[in-house]
Amino acid sequence: MPAHTHDDIDWADRLAQLRMADALDAEALAPVARRLVAGVAERPTIVDVGCGAGGMSVLFARELARRGGGTVVLVDATPELLAEAERAVTEAAAGAVEVVGIAADLADPELARQVPGADLGWASGVVHHVGDQQAALRTLAGLLRPGGMLAIAEGGLEIRCLPWDLGVGRPGLEQRLLAARGEWFARMRARVAGSVAMPYGWPRALREAGLEDVESFGTLIDHPMPGSNLLREYVVHRVGWLADSAGEWLDADDRAVLASLTDPRSPDFLGRRDDLFLFGAKAFHCGRLR
Repeated sequence: MPAHTHDDIDWADRLAQLRMADALDAEALAPVARRLVAGVAERPTIVDVGCGAGGMSVLFARELARRGGGTVVLVDATPELLAEAERAVTEAAAGAVEVVGIAADLADPELARQVPGADLGWASGVVHHVGDQQAALRTLAGLLRPGGMLAIAEGGLEIRCLPWDLGVGRPGLEQRLLAARGEWFARMRARVAGSVAMPYGWPRALREAGLEDVESFGTLIDHPMPGSNLLREYVVHRVGWLADSAGEWLDADDRAVLASLTDPRSPDFLGRRDDLFLFGAKAFHCGRLR
């Protein structure tokens, strides 16, 4: 098994949160999957690097089944995530699409020797966990067959889910929590082995990786209040994860409020509120190998 490259993040521990995010994002991302699949050959091979729980590849598999078939190759370095992705995508494929799972890591420059050539390469929220992001994009571009497309999901607008005033603690907790997460992210990037600055945006980075016809687009993630039980459960997981990872950049009062908000025994427990929501945007960047 290759070494995991995602610093000190326990991705297996986040599996439940990833599953919930996949379910909540599916409606917004289905048109993205349709758009990307429409841009490649019939019966294509799609390679999802850092597939997580498999949410996007479930949508790819459904599109391929609708178009007459193809192959989805799932790549991840965390065994628990790879197994869940294989299960979910195989179920969605319903025998109409071939599903292949490969234990491998984007940080491995020899990744192209481990996976088949791709008509469409996909990587969502993965490149920024690799020390040399530009090298990682070159590795991803190296997976493509001539004429193939690489699409990445990076950036966008940070998800918001909490009212400004929660009735406990100082208003504006979510803004402070997201600012703390920004500090955590900067430290995470600095600590990744072989970290290299990339002081330009993703479209230029794709061109630097040798791709042409580069474009960017986005989609909204919008679940208005009061929201579903799934949304409330996800918000509890998300806020708890942000508090655990970035809490050291918050003051003691905010940390105490977060502990109360994520404790099912507390009168302030988020899971009992009817005013939670999800609103944000995902950004996608793609280019083609000519």
